[in-house]
Amino acid sequence: MRAMVLDAPRRKLRLEERAEPPAPGARQVLIRVHACGVCRTDLHVVDGELSEPKLPLVPGHEIVGTVVAAGRAVERLKAGDRVGVPWLGWTAGASAYCRSGRENLFDHARFSGYSIDGGYADHTVADERYCFPIPPDYGDVEAAPLLCAGLIGYRALKLAGKAERLGFYGFGAAAHIAAQVARHQGQRVFAFTRPGDRAGQDFARGLGAQWAGGSDEAPPEKLDAALLFAPVGALVPAALAATVKGGSVVCAGIHMSDIPRFPYRLLWEERVLRSVANLTRADGEEFMALAPQVPVRTTTTPFPLSDANEALASLREGRVEGAAVLVM
Repeated sequence: MRAMVLDAPRRKLRLEERAEPPAPGARQVLIRVHACGVCRTDLHVVDGELSEPKLPLVPGHEIVGTVVAAGRAVERLKAGDRVGVPWLGWTAGASAYCRSGRENLFDHARFSGYSIDGGYADHTVADERYCFPIPPDYGDVEAAPLLCAGLIGYRALKLAGKAERLGFYGFGAAAHIAAQVARHQGQRVFAFTRPGDRAGQDFARGLGAQWAGGSDEAPPEKLDAALLFAPVGALVPAALAATVKGGSVVCAGIHMSDIPRFPYRLLWEERVLRSVANLTRADGEEFMALAPQVPVRTTTTPFPLSDANEALASLREGRVEGAAVLVM
């Protein structure tokens, strides 16, 4: 099979011909990959901002493919099933976090495309517990961004509570999906892009944003909650300043630059600042059922597997509208 491999942080991926993975373990499935989304977390891994990847590593955790073979103890899946594989790839299942449905907080979790080889390849192996059936409404490329951008956006929306006026700081892959869910739920969307990014602001308005402007601007109304998808810590004080008393600021990225000092008055009056960590299986099941009802429509830019470095560069430089997806 072909795989794009990271040998060391801050290096380009190299295309490698390698043997297909061995037979899957008892609770694993072997998957023929059809498409894999290119996520900002992949950038954090490749750029060395997430510092403990398995090396050499096959990145990728927005995987859509078909089960080729199943291990002897697999119960939910069979050969021929189309599935998606997200970032959270394995937990032991016995910790207090796992038993309470918060496996996303398990201390020794393993992650697709980080501590487990991921989907920048023709084949991959995954734990059946962390595979989700793909709704038939979606093609492979269209479905790929649902597996992380969609799931993390959905979890961030849940943690924001019943906010009527929602601010989205950074309007990329996750926000363009979460905005559609928010509109479906009757919420009003205010989009913040890079200053001067008129195309991004037009994109946001086309997806139902009531207002779109630069991240250096104040919204026309105070927000009930703000979701930060841009990994820029300097936006946290701005988002707090833009929220009402009792409002929430949810930081949705796995990595963010340092948050600068800010006066306590921005947090005072019962504002809440919190983060999103990974996802749970319940998030996956709920969102995969909800997406076709909205219906969520993903905007994608496909790249062949061998152009993974170009896809990453396009994302890094802000040249992707919606989500980049590798096609095998």
